[in-house]
Amino acid sequence: MDDLIEWLRRRPYYEGQIHAHRTFEPQDPATTDIDLEPRLAGALADRGIDGLYRHQADAIEAVRDGDNVVLATQTASGKSLAYTVPAFERAMDHGGRTLYLGPQNALVADQLDTLSDLAHGLGFGSRVSVEQYTGRLSKSEKREVRKRRPTVLLSNPDMVHYALLPHAHRLWEWFFSSLETVVIDEVHGYRGVFGSHVALLLRRLKRVCERFGADPQFVCCSATIGNPVEHAARITGEDESSFALVDEDTSGTGETHWVLWNPPEYENPDAGGSGRRRSGHMETKNLFVDLVARGHQTLAFTRSRQGAERYASESANDLRKRGEHALAGQVAAYQAALTHDRRREIESGLQEGDIRGVWSTNALELGVDVGGLDVVLIDGYPGTRMSAWQQAGRAGRGDNPALVVLVAGEDQLDQYLMNHPADFFDGDPEQAVSDPENDHLMPSHVACASAENWLSTDDERHFGHRFPGVVSNLESTGTLSRRETDVGTRWLHDGDGSPQHSMSLRTITDREIRLMDARSNETIAKLAFEDALRDAHPGAVYHHQGQTYEVAELDLDRDVARLQPSWADYYTRVLHDKHITVERDLTSKSLSARPDVEVRFAEVTMRKQITGFERRDAKRRTTIGQQLLDLPETSLRTKALYFTVPGDVESEMRDVGGDYGFNGGIHAAEHGMISLFPLTLLCDRGDIGGISTPFHEHTGQSTIFIYDGYPGGVGLTRAGYDAVETLMRRTARLIDDCGCEDGCPACVQSPQCGNANDPLAKETAVMLLDALTGASE
Repeated sequence: MDDLIEWLRRRPYYEGQIHAHRTFEPQDPATTDIDLEPRLAGALADRGIDGLYRHQADAIEAVRDGDNVVLATQTASGKSLAYTVPAFERAMDHGGRTLYLGPQNALVADQLDTLSDLAHGLGFGSRVSVEQYTGRLSKSEKREVRKRRPTVLLSNPDMVHYALLPHAHRLWEWFFSSLETVVIDEVHGYRGVFGSHVALLLRRLKRVCERFGADPQFVCCSATIGNPVEHAARITGEDESSFALVDEDTSGTGETHWVLWNPPEYENPDAGGSGRRRSGHMETKNLFVDLVARGHQTLAFTRSRQGAERYASESANDLRKRGEHALAGQVAAYQAALTHDRRREIESGLQEGDIRGVWSTNALELGVDVGGLDVVLIDGYPGTRMSAWQQAGRAGRGDNPALVVLVAGEDQLDQYLMNHPADFFDGDPEQAVSDPENDHLMPSHVACASAENWLSTDDERHFGHRFPGVVSNLESTGTLSRRETDVGTRWLHDGDGSPQHSMSLRTITDREIRLMDARSNETIAKLAFEDALRDAHPGAVYHHQGQTYEVAELDLDRDVARLQPSWADYYTRVLHDKHITVERDLTSKSLSARPDVEVRFAEVTMRKQITGFERRDAKRRTTIGQQLLDLPETSLRTKALYFTVPGDVESEMRDVGGDYGFNGGIHAAEHGMISLFPLTLLCDRGDIGGISTPFHEHTGQSTIFIYDGYPGGVGLTRAGYDAVETLMRRTARLIDDCGCEDGCPACVQSPQCGNANDPLAKETAVMLLDALTGASE
């Protein structure tokens, strides 16, 4: 593998891009003996599994002992056997049932193939039957699944929400009354809005199980995260003390070489000067084509479906230009919009070696079995170390060596990790965050629960201390009706229609804008209302399925935007004004180095007015025009952390840079802190917003706010409040290490800034953050 890396250094495009190279030694597998039902042991042996890894056996024994379990190990470490063995044992012994929940249908389909094959190997009369129940099935196919009454049912949270719980008493009593195990696969993916929804969904599921006398155990499979037990407990509603944690990966691995590859910086006044780098996409494509041509089976992860399709096509063309026509036909794109058959064809091709190169979205990051590959390329830091290591886990076949190359983009997080590789390789895993007590989500789920089974005061143990107030509000609006019975007060759903079908597990707000192609009057996409104000305002350039459009009209009376095809060679970015009001301080703490400065966590209302937009040259990234807009103000009631700038530090900042230097310093510090949130938490920079102001009426001082970008908050800024001093220190390092003069995308510029990234001042930002953390002493 060292020879391969030296070969990359000799490529014509190499200009010192390798910033770090870390080798991880191979690991021999550690297996152990465990008693298995003879037919199950035989079926596993027929499939080449003669012994179990120690972590698999530990998880199985914990399930047998009646514990809830979190199994947090690397990709391809055999996590599925930890729940398959107990599920099959319980089915074979007494017909006990298991519900498997996967976040994507592709993963459900992969599990269906694997578990069905194993079930067939048990022979006649085992009582193990495996079925999937997803939206892909027709009504008649779903009816047949219910008729067959499988002991292992594979589904997803959406189907539990829309199809199982609403009809539990009429169609699913046979299932819920004998449900013993609930498997939550890829539990680390249940975070933010979706995770908060799923947490409330699982509380509803437990209520229904109780109604039928069942009390299932939970088996949660996770990537390596910083809070696996805490997160699993929050998602499932179970006590942390009820979980056994298994997090030592004892599977075998080959030697793995990690390379951090930073595209060369170039000086080009028309493109913004220092801080701009050669395209990471093109760097990844060069590496991909070279590696495939050299005979290495290669998987490249990129962030978008369109990117995967485009780069796969361009890579195949490059191979044809080299005369590698056969290899060009063995390059594919993999993404969630493909048909089921095409995805399975690509997965099989990777396993059998017929496909030599794939460009994929994070759809292949999940536990779908594709064997082990020679090389994984990661086109831009995927946002979290967890995702990067999950993607890297696709490289390596048995004890063969593997290469993983992370190609950086030019934004803050990518460049921070290039400059501080130890934080990437040795840093603590990020924490998964969700908030099942979100004020905007809980009422809808309580309404759904009331339609699934009457509510009582006892349900506070499922939904938390806010439950009585939520019930009272729903009763006052006529959603719930009260019944006084011999066993106490009960509430039933009294609204029209199905409460389950009036809400989605993927969003908080319900209002959507339809984007219509003006030529055909066909709806090509839908956007949430606030997203539409940002991305589908009049004059906006919008990209969809390889077509560029310009928004001709945004009709908010009909919630429709009309788009015209366009050849625009520029992109658009909105400008906005924001104001934040502190509604209620929830908690506060003093900074270690500055006891006179408090960081506070609060309920806030953020009001936002989009005032106009910029047209920006796509190549030079410079502004070529601005236009005013007249759009409605929006408000967001959420959670935020905030802190003030002490007077002595403000004076020093103004002495150095005047008004511009001070205002630019607090603005740059706000941008930098937001950009590094994903280094601690499993989130995207777009999940967080911020406001910096030289004077705020609530504090009477210059103040920096960082707020959760979702109504009610989903726990992100609460976790950020807990880690705020680490965040400040890292941000100071990020800004200070950047070699640019005035701020660039690698340090403090943000693509989401509503003030066109002006003002920004690096020196005073570092001065502020160092003063607050004691680094300047």
